[in-house]
Parts: sequence; structure tokens; C-alpha cells
Amino acid sequence: MNDVIKYDIAIIGSGPAGLSAAIYAARGGLKTVVFEKGIMGGQITVTQEVENYPGFHKTLSGFELMDEMKKHADKFNTDYREEEVKGIGLQGLCKVIETNKGMYHAKTLIFATGAHPRKLNVPGEDKFYGKGVSYCATCDGVFYRDKAVAVVGGGDSAVEEAIFLTRFVKKVYLIHRRDKLRAVQIIQERAFNNPKIEIIWDSEVQEVNGDDFVTSITIYNKKLEKRSKVPVDGIFIYAGILPNNEIIESRIELDEAGFVKVNEDMHTNVPGIYAAGDIVSKKLRQVITAAADGAIAAWSAEKWITYHEDDDDTTEFATCEIPQKK
Repeated sequence: MNDVIKYDIAIIGSGPAGLSAAIYAARGGLKTVVFEKGIMGGQITVTQEVENYPGFHKTLSGFELMDEMKKHADKFNTDYREEEVKGIGLQGLCKVIETNKGMYHAKTLIFATGAHPRKLNVPGEDKFYGKGVSYCATCDGVFYRDKAVAVVGGGDSAVEEAIFLTRFVKKVYLIHRRDKLRAVQIIQERAFNNPKIEIIWDSEVQEVNGDDFVTSITIYNKKLEKRSKVPVDGIFIYAGILPNNEIIESRIELDEAGFVKVNEDMHTNVPGIYAAGDIVSKKLRQVITAAADGAIAAWSAEKWITYHEDDDDTTEFATCEIPQKK
């Protein structure tokens, strides 16, 4: 096993949670690696505009924000591996990481693999992502001031975000495939009583239309068996959020939706394994909350390493011993 590269902290995922964890871990003097199978910076890199991250009062793109975070992590000599993690294992307290290119050992592991919105999978949805198609009203609602938008869904999130959007937009079409909402009653009543919200029942979105940006959506009313176009400048889709949990170690406890359960230290139920960002079971998924999770996870991991290295019996760390820095 001499060819196995060893680290103090291995981070899977390079989004806001992963890079924040890298900054805190590497700055703390720990040998740190970030694994990323896709674009360095995570899915926020395709977001056109970010204007709610503290310290950046000028609007910038998701790519620009994550580039700044990566430069910050680079300052403390973080290693990056553009490799896909295929599996995770344990050898005592040592974490074994298998990628498409090799094997690695780490004393601690942070999952920052994120989550992704459940798509409608209709024509135009991918084409206009970031150009009128959004999955986060909190992130993008302000860009539709005095415009008309559609919200797809009937659960708590969809209805709450439809209400939130009325702070900015002139009209919200709430499109639901059934004849009644699934949101709790008090939220429904607020939507019913909001003059800016028009609910379109028994309907599904079949296509997102536009030129450079969204101009309308095509919907189909199942009861009337009628197809029509609704002119909107944007569409917010709330069909659910899916965790990127395919490589999560099988012993790690998940909630009913597949998100990772953690304590206040971002520690999972498996010793030395942490999770941060959108993969975690929580209510608010934003760049700032992901960054905070990453910082807490890295700080907690460093304390965990110190505790076990100071223990008289360190044999379980034997395969993860890191050469001392000169």
C-alpha cells in the first residue's frame, strides 16, 4: 500500500461547503485534499448572478464567487483531485477513498456532495436554466421585479416561495397538477388571499419557451384536455430536492429523504466522518449556510484528529500516518 496517498482531511465536493472546509482545514496546518468529479466550484458556478453573499455588495456570478473561494483555499496549499469518488471504506479509524484514478487514505472525511433539484424534464428547461428557469426564489426572485413569473408545485416550498415572490413581481401563476394544494392550511390561505397569485389547477408544464430568455411556458390542463401558453419572464420549479448521496458510506444515517443527519458539529454517526452543505438534512440551503457548515465541519474534524492523536493508543491511525511537515 506504499502507493496510497495519505491526508489528514479529505473533502468530497468543491462547492461552497467543500471549499470553506478546505480553507479552514488547510489553514489549520492539516494536509487537505478536495475531490471533485465535475466543475471545480460545484453547481453554483452556472448561476448567473449572486448578490446575497456577505462581503460582495456588487453582483457577481457564481463562477466568480467560487473562483475567489478556490484562490483562498489555494493560499493554504490545498490539494485538488479532479477525480470521481467511487467508494468509501473504513480501516479502523482510517477512511479509505477509492476514485477512478487511485486509492487514498484520510484520518477524517467531509461529505460536501450537495444536492440537486428534481427537474420537470421538459423541453427548454435546461436551455433556459439561469435565463428564466430557476429552482430558488430566495436566490433569484429579486431579478424579476415588476415582472410575471410561474411557480410549479403545490407543497409547502412552492406555495411559500410563490408568496415570497409577490414582494417583487407583479404576478405569480402557481401551477399545480392537482385540484388541491399539499401545503399546510395556513400557507394555502395566505396564497388564496394574495391578489398577486393566480392558481392554475390540474395543469402540467410541457415546455419552456423563449429566445435568449424565457418568454412563456406551455401548459396542459388534464381535465379540460387543453394546451395553452402563459406569458412569463421566469419559472421557478419546486418538484423536490434530491441529495447527491450515491457514494455516502452505507453506515451513515440518513433522513427519510436521503439527506445526511449530523449533530451541531456536522459529525455523522460514523466517527471521523462529517457532512456539510446541501447534502445535510436542514431547512435553508444557501451559499452562506453551506460555507458555515464547511467551516464547522473542518474545525470539528481538526479537534477530532487532535483528540485521537493525543490518545495513548493510536494504533488505529497507523495506516493514516502523515509525514511531519518540515
